[in-house]
Amino acid sequence: MRIDLPDPRVEVRGAAWLEETPDGLLPHRLPAWTRAQFPDAFMAMVEAQPSGVRLRFRTAARTIRLDVRVLRVAVDPQPPGAAQPYDVLVDDRPVPQAAAVCSQSGVIALEPVAGTTRERPGPPGVVDLVLGADGTAERDVEVWLPPGETTRLLALTADAPVVAPRPVDAPRWVHHGSSISHGAGAGSALGSWPVVAARSAGLDLVNLGLSGNAVLDPFIARAIRDQPADVISLKLGINVVNHDAMRLRAFVPAVHGFLDTVREGHPTTPLLVVSPLLCPLVETTPGPTSLDPADPTVFRTTGEPSEGALSLTVIRSALRAVVTARQDAALHYVDGTALYGPSDADRLPMRDLMHPDAPAHRLIGTRFAAVLDDLDVPVLSGRRARSRHRRA
Repeated sequence: MRIDLPDPRVEVRGAAWLEETPDGLLPHRLPAWTRAQFPDAFMAMVEAQPSGVRLRFRTAARTIRLDVRVLRVAVDPQPPGAAQPYDVLVDDRPVPQAAAVCSQSGVIALEPVAGTTRERPGPPGVVDLVLGADGTAERDVEVWLPPGETTRLLALTADAPVVAPRPVDAPRWVHHGSSISHGAGAGSALGSWPVVAARSAGLDLVNLGLSGNAVLDPFIARAIRDQPADVISLKLGINVVNHDAMRLRAFVPAVHGFLDTVREGHPTTPLLVVSPLLCPLVETTPGPTSLDPADPTVFRTTGEPSEGALSLTVIRSALRAVVTARQDAALHYVDGTALYGPSDADRLPMRDLMHPDAPAHRLIGTRFAAVLDDLDVPVLSGRRARSRHRRA
């Protein structure tokens, strides 16, 4: 059977809204009203990349096919990166043999310094996914979209009937962060550290990791304020350094203002402020950072230490002080170097000097799941236990 999308039998989870375009259904991770406040096309691009977005439905099908239109990123003047896989969970268990990539794609060319993009659409593509089993018993199926590919959804075809999924009963975790939270360096959607952490901790993830764009934008704070959340985390700092966007004088009030806005909608929700992971390139040297013209596979910094300039060392100290000063019992500071620190960098170095690779993502996700598990909040503990029981 073929189902044209959108359709109530297929839930698109992890998206704030679904834009019906002439080229298909485009999931957005930020509400529509934020569009008027995007600073540039770079932000618009990453917001529409479906990190953490997945399709949910029930079926006894052994195979399914997605018809999609895909754009893969090319950072000028480099060619597009390799195709990213669509990951599959069946009854909440990964089906590695089902992972597949889209057969066709177009290109979205990014000029990161100017923040401009140019789209060169390609033909529609298909993604064939083999779910296995005998085709007799209905199962819960999730298809996780590639985190770094703009994906317009056209249709779902299955070799058995498709029905609406069961409601999600896991606690809702809203996370905001940078490209690492977005999934840069991870092997696939299920391998990005927020997804690893969410699945391990039994949480329902909303991923607002936005490559290059975790810079304390007020509209992000309002988007978090206005949606349901049982736990919230904010991984802050690295993009502020990368853009050389602020000095210490502006950064500290901006963090307080961001937290004030989130607290307007979630006055007692557990809220974690996560400082940057170790990144030797900018530990003590400020930004701005960019791809190195001499070797565009790695990043460089052209910053110089100066009064009030922000390096990661300065950022961590400032974030810790902000959390302490607020005297908020539900506000917690998480040191990013406890998730990925010096010994990890020796063993699992960042090949591009900015983003951890797939094994490091899994390590970070496992460690952050332990942080989430340590939150002594009854609503989280009870609902997580029920979620894990269903997966067992």
